[in-house]
Amino acid sequence: MNYDELKPIFSGKRAVILGFGREGKSWLEILLGLNVCSEIAVADINELEIPNVTVISGEGYLEKCAEYDLILQSPGVIIKDDLDEKAKSKILTQTELLLRLHPCKIIGITGTKGKSTTSSLVYHFLRASGISTMLIGNIGVPPLKRLGEMNEDTAAVLEMSCHQLEFVHHSPDISVLLNIFPEHLDHYVDFNAYANAKRNIARFQQKGDTAIVNSALLPVESSAEIITAALDDDADITTNGKWISILGSIIPAEKIQTSLCGKHNIYNIAVALTAAVKAGADLEKCLRALPEFNALEHRLERVAEINGVEYINDSISTVPEAAIAAVKAFDGVDCLILGGMDRGISYDILGEFLNRGEVANVVLLPDTNERIAKLITNPNVNVVFAKNMEIAVGLSSELAKKRVVLSPAAASYGFYKNFEERGKHFKQLINEIKGRSV
Repeated sequence: MNYDELKPIFSGKRAVILGFGREGKSWLEILLGLNVCSEIAVADINELEIPNVTVISGEGYLEKCAEYDLILQSPGVIIKDDLDEKAKSKILTQTELLLRLHPCKIIGITGTKGKSTTSSLVYHFLRASGISTMLIGNIGVPPLKRLGEMNEDTAAVLEMSCHQLEFVHHSPDISVLLNIFPEHLDHYVDFNAYANAKRNIARFQQKGDTAIVNSALLPVESSAEIITAALDDDADITTNGKWISILGSIIPAEKIQTSLCGKHNIYNIAVALTAAVKAGADLEKCLRALPEFNALEHRLERVAEINGVEYINDSISTVPEAAIAAVKAFDGVDCLILGGMDRGISYDILGEFLNRGEVANVVLLPDTNERIAKLITNPNVNVVFAKNMEIAVGLSSELAKKRVVLSPAAASYGFYKNFEERGKHFKQLINEIKGRSV
């Protein structure tokens, strides 16, 4: 598709880019290339200097955006109730524009957890089947970045965050809704607002489209064919962590050759296989390609084994359910590192799990350390506090005899730029221990 086809949308309009991260910079590149806007502005909480562009920054920058014809939102900019409904009606995201233009077949994937792995698996399976494909969206490539490469023979795998879905009015051809847990509540007025953003992935689908939905999230508002997915339950897609059942066909365990750990990842594989086949992939080719797929960085990533102790990096974990899944993915986790930014989410389910005593040592980081500690009442669980990652890793190396897992169940903000930086720091510390042990 030619970028010139975007000109009628922006011609003569005063457009403001809300947020100047990766996607905001992509917006600016597109608008400057089109050269049809009557004014281009960039609004960001941070002070910026951008030549030949109006800059809006500091307190009240959101309210000033309401004066423009189009508000080009970047994911992650917190709006909540800071803009009224009239201003919100002007919001246009790259995700919405891509879905509206529909230049190719689009497979959209979302969920609180597992969306990056599942999106990457679908992309891997499509490539293995010889289908022209690309991986875009929340995975790190702005949705419109590769618009010029899209045509009717392309299948775009679009990882979609809640932020990218919040203001859409169109949905992909194939949608995947893996799960919804309390998350990003600092960005939304309540959990229902967050969940509704996620549900937009299927809400605007038409007859002939496909929605793959975790059965726990039924019913869904969609005109698409609904395919249900579940762990250990009666659904169109299910698994016991070994074999996979897809739409009535059972794939035996011996055909599921993967390095991915955990029952939840077998679920992700099952869903990804179904989405890929619905997009035209060959199931047998997908299964043959599965062993070549490796875990993504910071997602149950094996870092090193030192003196008989294995270290696992699951820095992507920002909710209790993810930490529980991480422990269940391995035998003999005897030290779990938890904690980070306190967003007020409930840790009751994590406390109940830890009180079973399956993890002998729990190392807690601020700011959630005190809250989690109060929930651990089993006297056989050794709870220790660490004021930073360096101390946490040092304590873990002394306490563990078999396996240490970093699965924080909390966001990294306030301590790290993002979960990637947190995971890289953890790996650096582990490699330093490895270097000293040689």
